[in-house]
Amino acid sequence: MISRLASSAFPPWPIHYCNAYRSLCSATISNSQDHFLAANPISEPEISKEPISDSQLSDTPINSESSPFLENPNTDTSFSKKSLEREFSGKLTASAEPSSDYTEPISQNAILSPTHVIKTLLSHRNDPDSALKYFGWAEKQRGFVRGIVDPFCVLLHILMGSPNHQRVAQSLLNRSVLGDSGPAASVLVDHLVDCSKRFDFELDSRAFNYLLNSYVRARRYGDAIDCFNKMIECDINPSVTYINILLTALVRKNMIEELRDMYNNMVSRGISYDCATIHVMMRACLKEGKVEEAEECFREAKASGLKLDAPTYSTVIQAVCKKPNSIVACELLEEMKEMGWVPSEGTFTCVIGACVKQGNMVEALRTKDEMVSSGKPMNLVAATSLMKGYYLQGNLGSALDLFNKIVEDGLVPNKVTYSVLIEGCCRNGNMEKARELYAQMKLVGIQPSVYNVNSLIRGLLKARLWEEAFKLFDEAVESGIATVFTYNNLISWLCKEGKLNEACNVWDKMVNEGVVPSVVSYNNLILGHCRKGHMDLASSLLSEMLERGLKANVVTYSILIDGYFKKGETEHALGMFEQMVDLGISPSDFTYNTIINGLCKVGRTSEARDMLKKFVEKGFIPFCMTYNSMVDGFIKEGTIDSALAVYREMCESGVSPNVVTGTSLIDGFCKSNNIDLALKMRNDMRNRGLELDVTAYSALINGFCKRRDMVSACEFFDELLEVGLSPNTVVYNSMISGFKNLNNMEAALALHKKMISEGIPCDLGIYTTLIDGLLKEGKILFASDLYTEMLAKGIVPDVVTYTVLVHGLCNKGQLENARKVLEEMDRKSMAPNVLIYNTLIAGYFRAGNLQEAFRLHDEMLDRGLIPDDTTYDILVSGKLKGNNSPVEASRV
Repeated sequence: MISRLASSAFPPWPIHYCNAYRSLCSATISNSQDHFLAANPISEPEISKEPISDSQLSDTPINSESSPFLENPNTDTSFSKKSLEREFSGKLTASAEPSSDYTEPISQNAILSPTHVIKTLLSHRNDPDSALKYFGWAEKQRGFVRGIVDPFCVLLHILMGSPNHQRVAQSLLNRSVLGDSGPAASVLVDHLVDCSKRFDFELDSRAFNYLLNSYVRARRYGDAIDCFNKMIECDINPSVTYINILLTALVRKNMIEELRDMYNNMVSRGISYDCATIHVMMRACLKEGKVEEAEECFREAKASGLKLDAPTYSTVIQAVCKKPNSIVACELLEEMKEMGWVPSEGTFTCVIGACVKQGNMVEALRTKDEMVSSGKPMNLVAATSLMKGYYLQGNLGSALDLFNKIVEDGLVPNKVTYSVLIEGCCRNGNMEKARELYAQMKLVGIQPSVYNVNSLIRGLLKARLWEEAFKLFDEAVESGIATVFTYNNLISWLCKEGKLNEACNVWDKMVNEGVVPSVVSYNNLILGHCRKGHMDLASSLLSEMLERGLKANVVTYSILIDGYFKKGETEHALGMFEQMVDLGISPSDFTYNTIINGLCKVGRTSEARDMLKKFVEKGFIPFCMTYNSMVDGFIKEGTIDSALAVYREMCESGVSPNVVTGTSLIDGFCKSNNIDLALKMRNDMRNRGLELDVTAYSALINGFCKRRDMVSACEFFDELLEVGLSPNTVVYNSMISGFKNLNNMEAALALHKKMISEGIPCDLGIYTTLIDGLLKEGKILFASDLYTEMLAKGIVPDVVTYTVLVHGLCNKGQLENARKVLEEMDRKSMAPNVLIYNTLIAGYFRAGNLQEAFRLHDEMLDRGLIPDDTTYDILVSGKLKGNNSPVEASRV
């Protein structure tokens, strides 16, 4: 044992370590020491109940002012010799030599062995003052073997055995860990345990806790963790107080993984912890942005039966508000109140903000009322959140009223408050108030940011006040605050309005000002060119974008794919899709739907259906619009059975049809004369809770009108009015045509009068139908008045209208007037068709003017028109066979 004690296997003891003993041991305890220690008992520190703020978690030195867990708020943390002398001022007196109690003097040339030092210390184990003085004398001797841990451990045990000397032991440990040349923490713990066993000392856990705290105070966090782990290994339970001190320090140093390992080790070994521990762990999780983990830490602690305090609840509320989860936040807030705690103003404000973010204004306002009723004043952050909540719900008036109220109550709006209200006014179209707030903001000395300028520009463009928008834009450019977002606002709006040249001018200005275009900038301009059909220019912009080192995204390719489909360049569109996939860019739902819809529009619906199966295999989930494109495509291709098959597939996959789905099928059934299927679809829509829209009613009404079933058509027309819908021009056209075909011009004219009185525009089709019906009844003057009315409204006749006029006039023997219609067509550079010539030729045959009839035949040939069978029938028999309406005949 003696040889082991004399071993020099440990690293040399740091000189300041020995100086610590010299500083303390070269003094004697005065008679007033007992009085001093009695007045300053050593006790476990009290843990602060206040929540740990972000500033407390920053990388600052550990001292009594920054840590809620320090053992004594008055403890000096400088560890200097002077501080120790101040600490024991009046209690210690200098003594350079040991007292006469030491009966084993050591000659000057002898070696002062650890065994001898330990033996002497043990002889004074009941006299800590003598042991302390002896160790101070021994370490100054030339023969003292430095670097041996055991003598120091024995001294610590002696000091810890005396309640009056535990503070001295704590100070010794604080000084001993300064620097990093001493023994490892685990070694020191091992020797403290070993000495307690060998020399029959009581194993006092406070000595180990003091050592743990000393490492933290010295910022030797790695050694502190080693000390903690070694204590657990030796079945010495660290004090929760010092655990919390260490955990707090690790949070400050961003040593979160080490902190998490420590906590997990504690939990797995059943080491006790308190709500302050949970508080620190939650703050650590929040510092890393791991909101879910912070909430889970709280839930586990609560489930374990640990009594949690108000700051812990406040912290978990802060966590769930970050998600945000306003429902859980409100539940936790209610729990706090049930426990008799009054939440802080910050906690209330946090919950209000979470409620607003989730659009739960009822709960946000209720929480605000609770805050005020509990004695907490309305603050600017809460008020600003509520203002945003109001305008997001379209209730701008309440937002402005709240703004006026807080100003009256003495709160001073800041930049955020003004920004929220300006954005709200712009979104809700109140540009007058937005400009007023913008001016007010500048008057009170708050310099508007580019965010405010961008909000105003977007609002002005939306309100079509483009002159003001451009003026504000120019001011932003001149003042140098315009960013790429400012330019993008203008470019996007101009491209959507079809003002591509102006958009290109803004682009050039952006480049000239040194502002680098972003991916969004390119996407906007590419969209503008695609809408104009300039696919070559759009493609060249993509190339330029890639050359600049910008990465095209899924939006870029989706715009180009859609543009190629609309241009009719289907293969280019599909090629662009393949290029996108080859580059590793994942298609979006919009991309998939663009492909499906594009193929359906060009009559390749079956191919679209096959591609959909492949898309589904890649994870795409079709929705209503996807199926609607295919239903509409099959209907336009005349394959009703395939459209119905898609409809059934849609329902079986759990996708609910909408009004567009039903309307497309009803229209297809009506056009294919499947009225029964159309009515069945109408009933199916009703069973699904879908109300027919004007388009669906129009399809049904048109279907019955073409069947000359005006009774059923009128029933649906009346039903349309009963459900609160307004018939449009298409509906009136169908009804008027239906009555005209039944030669009921009275009803047709009554409908015409009704639509005029309701302000529904009467189009060329309706005028043509009415004129055709009136001419058939021989009401030439009335038809002429309608024709004049039509021209006065600026409606230009087409070939069908002229055909109706010629046919009607010829049937009533008005050949000269019919001839004038042909001349009018020539003046308007409108080429007559074969039907018009056939009608005129037949009219002149009936009138016996064969010469004019044959002349018209020759004129028709000269115009490049090819006579049909009807023409030759007229020339042979002199009669125009058939009784079809010229309107129907000309539209076939």
